[in-house]
Amino acid sequence: MAARRNRRGRRRNRGRFGALYKVLSALVIVAAILAGCVVFFRVNTVLVDGQCPYTKEEIIAASGVEQGDNLFGLDKGRISSRIYTQLPYIDEVSINCKLPDTLVFRVSQSIPVACLKSGGSYWLLDTKCKILESGDASLAEGRALLYGLEAVNPTVGSVLTVAPEQQEKLDRLRAFLAAIRERQMTGSITSFIDLTSDNEIRFGYGENLTVVMPLNGDFTEKTYDLKRALETMDERGITRTGTLDLNYETREGHLLPERWLPTTSADSVPATQSSPAPDAEGKEEGETNEANQTQ
Repeated sequence: MAARRNRRGRRRNRGRFGALYKVLSALVIVAAILAGCVVFFRVNTVLVDGQCPYTKEEIIAASGVEQGDNLFGLDKGRISSRIYTQLPYIDEVSINCKLPDTLVFRVSQSIPVACLKSGGSYWLLDTKCKILESGDASLAEGRALLYGLEAVNPTVGSVLTVAPEQQEKLDRLRAFLAAIRERQMTGSITSFIDLTSDNEIRFGYGENLTVVMPLNGDFTEKTYDLKRALETMDERGITRTGTLDLNYETREGHLLPERWLPTTSADSVPATQSSPAPDAEGKEEGETNEANQTQ
């Protein structure tokens, strides 16, 4: 009986040591793999893919990545932030590792859309309200001027910041620009984007048209309505001039013959003449003309 108990005890001990051996073996294998990653997987080649106004060398320099850096030790978030900030005209950056020794940057270019005057300078913004560059009045030539927001400590490479009481308008501007970009209509935004009203956004579209939308509306829906209204105007041979009011719940666009333009001060660029804004009934102040439905 004693001999049988001893044999059982030895089998249990072997079982315990066997499990421990397996755990230790797994740990040794993992450590060996990690050591291999540290020793062997180092940056030797950097590739840049995508369209942007910067050279490969400029992008690599902004990233801070150097030859010999460990591929698995790179902080991709920090690298993307460096590139995004130091090279303003880069809109997005994705970083991928191609084993054993290659790092790939895929970049896309920012789309300039509007200029904001602040502190005597003009600041060029993209569709995400990132500041691309600053300059004198010449920077605003051919750009949509942004009214109704005041920049706070603007810096090239950073996103526009405003006072807390204007933050909601800035958020609505971002939503509007995102919807316009999604519809591939950014290039048609001209002359101005006016946010001086608390409930409307007004902007130039094409050469001679002003579009009015509810500021707190669904911009995905309203830009679709805009696209349909423009198509209807073209089908009917209606010239794209005047003021296209999209404030109606019926989702019909009402075209007013007079074009609304923002009132500008003497030092604003460009100088414009103001026309009275359309009221809630879709008529000009002092006028009795009915607005034309475009849908």
